[in-house]
Amino acid sequence: MTTLESAPTLPREQPIAMSYAEFQQLDVSHAEWVDGKVTIFMPPSLYHQELLLFLAQLLNQFVRQFALGKVIIAPFEMGGIPGRSYREPDLLFVASANLDRLTPQRLEGPADLVVEIISPSSGQRDRTEKFDEYEAIGVREYWLIDPQRQRASFYALGNDDRYHEILLTDGWLVSTVVRGFALREAWLWQEPLPAMLPTLQIIIGRNES
Repeated sequence: MTTLESAPTLPREQPIAMSYAEFQQLDVSHAEWVDGKVTIFMPPSLYHQELLLFLAQLLNQFVRQFALGKVIIAPFEMGGIPGRSYREPDLLFVASANLDRLTPQRLEGPADLVVEIISPSSGQRDRTEKFDEYEAIGVREYWLIDPQRQRASFYALGNDDRYHEILLTDGWLVSTVVRGFALREAWLWQEPLPAMLPTLQIIIGRNES
């Protein structure tokens, strides 16, 4: 098995020509294979991981409570354009109706929701390359969260198979895919981030009011 230690010439954030079979033999924590090239990513920042953990815990508890499907965090492969790409989104949600797409190794096909937390090196890739690809393969909802700019953009796939921005309602994102789930954008920029359980109760209470 190839590792970064046994193959020190593999640079990070630079595409390297490699077959998918060779990519599968790499022992790296976070990488993607696209169009015959692999990109190994820089380790994420502490804030990136804290924000990812907050979102993952919040969404996972909500999804589990209402038996809506499964939430998975990176690194875990999601099949992109067949024969051309395998991605590792920061967070993905697979609805109950599509759980047959999951294998022990990867998600064969699109998630219902993908969340990408933008890092300084990933903005162009997340906003253009992945945006177009996720739209093309049928990811039904795509969240782009940019901690540096404190800006979040949320998109839903329309009947025309194109992404359309989900407009906030009084500061709330209301998911079109995770039934009943809503998120206050302001929570994403709080320091420290909100406690998960009280925040979850606010979301559930919002549905009950």
